[in-house]
Amino acid sequence: MQQAAPAFIYKVADREVYEASRQVGRFLGQPVDHADGYIHFSAAAQLGQTIRLYFAGLSGQVLFQVATAPLGQALRWEASRGGDLFPHLFGELPMSAVVNAAVLDVPADGQVALPDWVR
Repeated sequence: MQQAAPAFIYKVADREVYEASRQVGRFLGQPVDHADGYIHFSAAAQLGQTIRLYFAGLSGQVLFQVATAPLGQALRWEASRGGDLFPHLFGELPMSAVVNAAVLDVPADGQVALPDWVR
């Protein structure tokens, strides 16, 4: 299912995975990405719940903002959690598409203040 993509989408990854990805120039993926065969992202409005559900209590995570324009047709919006459409990338993510990044230490309740650039 396709929809007009916003200018940016968001990913949370382990800091070690993020740093290794920067070294090789492409995102290496989280275990869930490898298991499902595509890279999971969230839109800005979905990000808070994604962090609460999957990253609560984890430190050393990196939230990064990705420009959607360079991703082309490999970016698809598919029904996921609660039928909401989530961005999934079926292809490589060049790290050159990363616009902003911030380290996140997520408390046990999953409530975290997001950077101003999440929009």
